[in-house]
Amino acid sequence: MTDNPKSAKTRTIKVDYLARVEGEGAMHIRMKDGVLDDVKLKIFEPPRFFEAFLRGRRPAEAPDITARICGICPVAYQMSACHAIENAAGVHVGGQLRALRRLLYCGEWIESHGLHVFMLHAPDFLGYESAIHMSKDHAAVVQMGLQLKKVGNDIGNVLGGREIHPINVKVGGFYRVPTKKELRPLAERLKWAADASEKTVQWVSELPFPAFEREYEFVSLRHPDEYPMNEGRLVSNRGLDIAIDEYEDHFEETHIPHTNALHSMRKGHGAYFVGPQARYSLNFDLLSPRAQAAAKLAGLGETCNNPFKSIIVRSVEMLYACEEGLRIIEEYEPPDAPAIDVEPVSSSGAGCTEAPRGILYHRYDIDENSEISAAKIVPPTSQNQKTIENDLWKFVPQYIDLSDDELQWHCEQAIRNYDPCISCATHFLKLKRETV
Repeated sequence: MTDNPKSAKTRTIKVDYLARVEGEGAMHIRMKDGVLDDVKLKIFEPPRFFEAFLRGRRPAEAPDITARICGICPVAYQMSACHAIENAAGVHVGGQLRALRRLLYCGEWIESHGLHVFMLHAPDFLGYESAIHMSKDHAAVVQMGLQLKKVGNDIGNVLGGREIHPINVKVGGFYRVPTKKELRPLAERLKWAADASEKTVQWVSELPFPAFEREYEFVSLRHPDEYPMNEGRLVSNRGLDIAIDEYEDHFEETHIPHTNALHSMRKGHGAYFVGPQARYSLNFDLLSPRAQAAAKLAGLGETCNNPFKSIIVRSVEMLYACEEGLRIIEEYEPPDAPAIDVEPVSSSGAGCTEAPRGILYHRYDIDENSEISAAKIVPPTSQNQKTIENDLWKFVPQYIDLSDDELQWHCEQAIRNYDPCISCATHFLKLKRETV
């Protein structure tokens, strides 16, 4: 909705319910006398208090409980929870169990990136209200996107027991591991998906991108031997290089009145950027040769500072995830046991993995009764919230001469660049209970 023509002294652009994002959020932009005066990304979805009701639960319950935070990226929550609980116990899961976790994560990246690229973001660039409207003119493209998403879902089904909210993941590994025969059909699907992803990279590279770049502090995991998903150190392009358990020494959350999700800031530095663009810009050298070549053919350099081109980066990551998943399947040998024993101890542990949308941090304190006494979860969308608003602060003045409808369209598109998962971001208000 827009109020007042652009010639008026006050011009307001409001979107009460953002479309093609997961969850409920709004956008409010106000200009006075042709100057941008106010920008707010309002997340009004009610808080869900997951951290509060994790208290008093057994550590082994954390992966299944936190998976319910999100239906698009439940694996990310399970993996970060498992890593944090294992870290508290001083246990590291390696070998084929680690590889299977990475394969499950590949499936989630394919599923989530496929959903975003084809169903949520591409319609913006082509002027369609939705993917349903887009399918009338681009049926083959939409069908390819649905098939790519299904490949990711199928990996989740085989490894996780079902497509949404997997039930086969546990602290220490899995309840059951697949046979080589069970994984074999996925290999053929992934070969097709890799080819389809490569075509997707080229297709999205031809979309019309606004001329918009900013200097960001990118933050992601960095692993010495592989493109980051489930392990590594936290690094940035501005000197950050820390172990995961140092996260809270360098990042802080603050409550902002206009949103039910906390804003995350790097202490002493301000807003930062997590997600595919950050991973890509900090880890380009760890992509497969095929993914690197596809990125270069699409016009990307080794870093990307145009958030509208995140759709290309997601497509490159989708190609990488297909290749990585195929590699894991081809090298797979079933482990002797589906999990290693993890005995809870009175301690604190942190875990951080790369959800499709960026780093997802978990920390659990475990008491002498082997119960969770405190939990902290920081999702990628809350970490990107301030950066999204900063994008709008710079983007709107550059395009202020557009009509209200055009400006609103592009501002919504600028928000969707980050693929915000609003439901993930709204369970972080602190619940204080007072007994009288």
